[in-house]
Amino acid sequence: MGIELQNQKSHQTEAGPAEEPLSQWLINTPEPPSMWQELVGYVRTNVFSNKNHRRNKKKNSSPNQVYSCLKSVFPILSWGRQYKLNLFKKDLMAGLTLASLCIPQSIGYANLAGLDPEYGLYTSVVPPLIYSTMGSSRELAIGPVAVVSLLLSSMVRDLQDPVIDPIAYRKIVFTVTFFAGAFQAIFGLFRLGFLVDFLSHAALVGFMAGAAIVIGLQQLKGLFGLSHFTNKTDVVSVLSSVFHSLHHPWQPLNFVIGSSFLIFILLTRFIGKRNKKLFWIPAMAPLISVILATLIVYLTNAETRGVKIVKHIKPGFNQPSVNQLQFNSPHLGQIVKIGLVSAIIALTEAIAVGRSFATIKGYRLDGNKEMMAMGFMNIAGSLTSCYVATGSFSRTAVNFSAGCETVVSNIVMAITVMISLEVLTRFLYFTPTAILASIILSALPGLIDISGALHIWKLDKLDFLVLIAAFFGVLFASVEIGLLLAVGISFARIMLSSIRPNIEALGRLSKTDIFGDVNQYPMAIKTPGLLTLRISSPLLCFANANFIRDRILNSVQEVEEEEIEQEDKKEKVIQVVILDISCVIGVDTSGVVALEDLHQELASNDIRLVIASPRWRVLHKLKRAKLEEKMKKENIFMTVGEAVDIYVRTRSTSQDMC
Repeated sequence: MGIELQNQKSHQTEAGPAEEPLSQWLINTPEPPSMWQELVGYVRTNVFSNKNHRRNKKKNSSPNQVYSCLKSVFPILSWGRQYKLNLFKKDLMAGLTLASLCIPQSIGYANLAGLDPEYGLYTSVVPPLIYSTMGSSRELAIGPVAVVSLLLSSMVRDLQDPVIDPIAYRKIVFTVTFFAGAFQAIFGLFRLGFLVDFLSHAALVGFMAGAAIVIGLQQLKGLFGLSHFTNKTDVVSVLSSVFHSLHHPWQPLNFVIGSSFLIFILLTRFIGKRNKKLFWIPAMAPLISVILATLIVYLTNAETRGVKIVKHIKPGFNQPSVNQLQFNSPHLGQIVKIGLVSAIIALTEAIAVGRSFATIKGYRLDGNKEMMAMGFMNIAGSLTSCYVATGSFSRTAVNFSAGCETVVSNIVMAITVMISLEVLTRFLYFTPTAILASIILSALPGLIDISGALHIWKLDKLDFLVLIAAFFGVLFASVEIGLLLAVGISFARIMLSSIRPNIEALGRLSKTDIFGDVNQYPMAIKTPGLLTLRISSPLLCFANANFIRDRILNSVQEVEEEEIEQEDKKEKVIQVVILDISCVIGVDTSGVVALEDLHQELASNDIRLVIASPRWRVLHKLKRAKLEEKMKKENIFMTVGEAVDIYVRTRSTSQDMC
């Protein structure tokens, strides 16, 4: 049954003046901003928004302008003026507690990164001080972390072996740190935080768990005091190296010292979990272990019996390393790539940790400021003999439990580490490497989130596949392969959902203007003669246009065959197809062509195509292609409900006239 345009117009006039402006508003909408205008607006809004706001608000107050600008870059200028003595007391205790955990961990993580112990301590001085002035998190503890240390060790080692040429290796690490900081600062400056989101939560859980196991296996070298050990990070190579090394002479005293203090540290951690007021016991346990183990070795001359010790730690503050940056290196491309990967991993971990504790404390963490702060602290770190620093979950938890109120606890920690560099380095000469291995091993359980993995399995099986890919990629291949697998599967999932979107059949929920998927809402009412479909994809483009067109035509055919079988009819049972494109925010040339083909195909079968709820840009594209003229403007509606109501009323009017 064809529906005459004049009947529809007369019905719209009879229905009342309130309905006619809806179509007029829709068809007569102004042109949306061009791509260039959008780009300029984005830069102006996101990059220069605060600057423009201050310029308009304080045109005649240039000193205030400068101060406001400085406050936006250095948050310490805002909260520092209200800082009180009672806050300092809490931050002082938290900072000292934090330093007691940070010193032994920093030495251990430097060893994991393939650097001398002092570079781990250096990384716990300059980056925390810079972050304290620019960061927005009050609890985040800055310094070296296990995952980034492993990442640098595994990827930089492919360019330069630290055993053959430790100086060249160190220079590459500093250069990687510079580029990591540069990328982080750029992400913050241009509001590119979405790049960090490419590493999903599931990928991060799998990556952390795999990295924790790899790190743990790497520590077997120090725990057993092995001399012959592989430089590879995959589990097969590491276990093979362990079994082969055990056939060579090794001293069991290393294992006795390391395992004894590992049990001690884990026991104190258990006590701290049972009684939250005793949080300081597990926090102090690593430093106590280092002191006791060093004294035991020193007093018993255990180094003469095969116990491996740290030996020389260079005393003094951070040394300038500007002249060590390798911008003319033949491996510059690889260095930049490692810097980018390190930047994303470091940001992902730090922002996740910072946001979780900010939520507990009830304030909002500014992600862009965090990226800027971490970028500049790593750039400054690369110039002062530091490697990539970020927020540590274990140390942040200790900082939080110790009652920190502001980032002053980071300043206290950094000053304490500086004093240790000047005073305690001679004492640490006799520190056994086995105790450093046990400290790192004790921190690894916090990286394995078993409950989180089970939750992902119950919630989303495809996300769990991403987790498994990252986990086994890191475990059996390399850190880089694990990341690539996780990101690759995540992208493949996005592409699959975009290329093969769902086409939902809609029905009206009783006594409402809401239209829902009939599979989700079986009680939804279908209107006879109408087939209402919704494209559940944000894009109608070259990748999915033909698929969507074919799915719609197949849906029409299936509904007609089903109706004919049920009611034994031979005439057409569908007169109108209403296409809800409210989810579609973008359409390209292929999408427009697919809609034209769909319109022609349906028209050849005496079926009218109606478009409902088009977005601004989509409608503009349809106007440009003159598709609304081919379909007639009366076939484009602002809502699905409006299209259905007008069809029902038009059909009633036609039946009355007959």
